[in-house]
Amino acid sequence: MLVWLGGCATEKQVLRFDPVRAATAKRIYFPPMSDEQVPRYVYVGELIGEQNFVDPEPQKKNPLIEALKWIAGLLDLQNPNVLQRPQSGTVDENGRILVTDVSRGAVYVFDQINGRLDVWEYADGLRRFSAPTGIALGPAGRVFVADADQRKVVVLDSEGRGQQLIGKEWLERPTGLAWDANTALLYVADTQAHQIKVFDVTGRLVRTIGQRGEAPGEFNFPTYLALSKGKLIVADTMNARIQMITLDDSAAPIVFGERGIQVGHFARPKGVAVDAESNIYVIESYYDHLLIFDSQARFLLPIGGAGKEAGSFYLPSGVWVDKENRVFVADTFNGRIAVFQFLGGGAENGGE
Repeated sequence: MLVWLGGCATEKQVLRFDPVRAATAKRIYFPPMSDEQVPRYVYVGELIGEQNFVDPEPQKKNPLIEALKWIAGLLDLQNPNVLQRPQSGTVDENGRILVTDVSRGAVYVFDQINGRLDVWEYADGLRRFSAPTGIALGPAGRVFVADADQRKVVVLDSEGRGQQLIGKEWLERPTGLAWDANTALLYVADTQAHQIKVFDVTGRLVRTIGQRGEAPGEFNFPTYLALSKGKLIVADTMNARIQMITLDDSAAPIVFGERGIQVGHFARPKGVAVDAESNIYVIESYYDHLLIFDSQARFLLPIGGAGKEAGSFYLPSGVWVDKENRVFVADTFNGRIAVFQFLGGGAENGGE
């Protein structure tokens, strides 16, 4: 019966960021719309799993087919695939949203073109992922995934098949990743070693950046990474700051962030990302905020606060931005990816 029902389907499902909320629901802006403030971001929705893939615009339903689907649902004892503890993600050139999930030990692939959710569980051969954390897109459709527990970076092809292992003999606990297509180098935050390690495409270690400490260029449990205009942006997590390091060493590192309890301060910064207008995004995990800075590291705007409602977070981790300037936040302990659209025009007034 399940095979027959599959044959009846003529249209593939489509990805909806907010399948639960009604299309007419009030839009949520950041900062809130008012006479004094211009909104710079709007909440788009969230990714949670298979529930995000729905049928196209509803058509007249056949009662017999609907009854058979209901019976088939009773026979299907498997739980739907849903995110558990998402860590970070990226969006590839085909619009697929790839998300690492440390609790499931897998990479979730939200495939918009084919209308389905794929789950990549195998690092190489029959060996499963243990703690997939950082993820980055590489050359020729390849995908880099940092497995923190297995102390390596796994290279997958575009279909999730393991191709290569990087850093097994060099890494202590890899977390964040960043790929520089201009130099064909992979930057890896080795959290336990308090360093950034740089590998070429063959997996050869070509450079090590930093050591444990508090001076500029030194780290204390660095986690996530991003690249922008010749600079490596590092979440220097236990130093409660962000560092921007010039890749060619032409300038001293730029360090910003202040340890504190006020909104805009850091306690446990994690995910970092940059949009098309050079705004810098930082996840302040401990205080459940997405903090937005301009290219000069001036604080502009917070989004978040502890909670489950739209626009709130519970111990978030990663953040990434796609080519449409959509901002994705791994809302880790809420088990979802929150999605916001940057409306452009400069965010500088948002923090006033």
